[in-house]
Amino acid sequence: MTIPKRPWASDLPVVERIRVHLRVDGTEYDVFVPPHFTLLRVLRDELGRTGTKEGCGGDGHCGACTVLLDDEPVVSCLMLAAQAQGRSIVTIEGLAGDDGLDPLQQAFVDYGAVQCGFCSPGMILSAKALLIANPRPSEQEIREALVGNLCRCTGYVKIVRAVASVAGVDSAPDQE
Repeated sequence: MTIPKRPWASDLPVVERIRVHLRVDGTEYDVFVPPHFTLLRVLRDELGRTGTKEGCGGDGHCGACTVLLDDEPVVSCLMLAAQAQGRSIVTIEGLAGDDGLDPLQQAFVDYGAVQCGFCSPGMILSAKALLIANPRPSEQEIREALVGNLCRCTGYVKIVRAVASVAGVDSAPDQE
């Protein structure tokens, strides 16, 4: 069986690629991508950072694709890669150091805040941004920092307790 050639294929414009220079997890990269590529797509497809998840199909409402851009949380599905030109990006893969997990990652494990794990990278990076800006947040500030991250497995209590433990603050008793 022969697959017929699509008559319009030759009429499609050739998409130019642009050079984008990124610093991801401490390493410099030059990627050549179409200008419409999102940061999420570049991180996952071009750089292999699959810890950055696509949960909402690019609507920006789930937070699973959250990364740190110059220590600020951003949803990478809504940001064009070109907008990150020359900026510093931290993914979940870059959060751990040579000596093991970041204390926040370890707290998520210790407190059972990782269930299916799909939301965990975005949740952890949103919490990390909070702790960079405010090392001793209140429980309410922790909850507000995580408001853009959806988790379908938990009631958020263990997540909040994990973040609070790293901050050295009290959180409400487990009420899941």
